[in-house]
Parts: sequence; structure tokens; C-alpha cells
Amino acid sequence: MSESGETGAASAFSAAEIAGVYRVIAERRDMRHFLSDPVDPALLARLLQAAHQAGSVGLMQPWRFIRITDTTLRQRIHDLVEQERVATAEALAERRDEFMRLKVEGILDCGELLVVALPDRRERHIFGRRTLPEMDVASAACAIQNLWLAARAEGLGMGWVSLFDPAALAALLNMPAGAKPIAILCLGHVAEFYPKPMLELENWATPQALSALVWENAWQDDP
Repeated sequence: MSESGETGAASAFSAAEIAGVYRVIAERRDMRHFLSDPVDPALLARLLQAAHQAGSVGLMQPWRFIRITDTTLRQRIHDLVEQERVATAEALAERRDEFMRLKVEGILDCGELLVVALPDRRERHIFGRRTLPEMDVASAACAIQNLWLAARAEGLGMGWVSLFDPAALAALLNMPAGAKPIAILCLGHVAEFYPKPMLELENWATPQALSALVWENAWQDDP
């Protein structure tokens, strides 16, 4: 590496820029606690553009972002999530009470609420999906991750909510047959970022070490 911190390649980033990329990845958090301050429209536009620049299989760009600005609609989305939260708690059986104590969303508090959906007529995209049709979901997830990282770099928090009935949310948002919501994103200002993933702080789960998830040449049994 040169004294300037560059790796030698003409297109390489500086050492400080590289460190910034790794920092934002390490400090990204799935946020549940938000301030109600509005998000600047220009900042929101930058974040959505970052999402839109994600890689996608066959350049199908299967992401659709629905910005929720109607307060009554926001409340109805919250109600859908609450219904699924209760149903999930019942399914967890012995961990029911523990789960019900967790804060799983910030829908009524965040500055911006977005729904990410897959469009209808996705079957026409064959390139890269003939044997793996789920690559539309994978591509949309890349866009969500871009948005998440860009938001963290800008000092905004984001939380991915997946506790909802897709059919009910699709009907609520007048989606055509074949379209499917895959995420509710709470986006906005926060008082502080969690020092660790919230579920780790709440003793709900412990992250696995990378060494347990990297194998060589063949499948290995999980520890």
C-alpha cells in the first residue's frame, strides 16, 4: 500500500474511505426506537437513490418503494403488525411473555415509513431466475441493505419490520395481484444507536461467530 493509503489500483479508495465502509457495516443496527423529527426530503431522495443503485439479477430491479404519508394508513399498518406480533408470541409458546416485552417496531414514531414490495408479472424475468425464482427477493434485499447502510452513514436509524400478513398489507395498499410486500421500513432520527444488536442486548439471541458459518468444499453440520 502506498503512503497515501491507496492499494495501487487506479480506482482504489483511500484508507480513510475504506475504513468508513467497514465502519458503517459494523455500526448498522436494526432500530426500534425513533424520534419523531421529520427527515429532510433531499436526504430521503439520496437514500432512495442509493437503494436504487443496488445490484439486481438480470437488472430486473424488482424493488418498489411505497412512502406512507397518511397518518390513518400508518395506524392501520401498525395494527396489522400488532396482530402478527400477538400471533407470533402465541407460536413461540414458552418464550411468549419474553417476546411480548420486546419492542419490535417503531411505526408510529419514525419520521418516514416505507413499504418495500415486489412487483407483479415478475415471472417474465427469466435471466438468473429460471431455477432460482427467489432471486427477486434477494435483489430487493440488496436495495434494502443499501438504504440501511446509507441511512446509518447519514446518522439516521432504520428498522426492518417483517411481522405482517403480506396479503393483508397488499390489500391495504391496493397492490395488484401478484405483487407482494416484503418489508416495512421505519426510517428516521434516533437519540442514539444501540451499541450491539438490540436482540443481543435483550438476551433474545447470541450472534454466531463467522468461523462457524464458513465451510470449505462441502456442507458441514452446524455446531
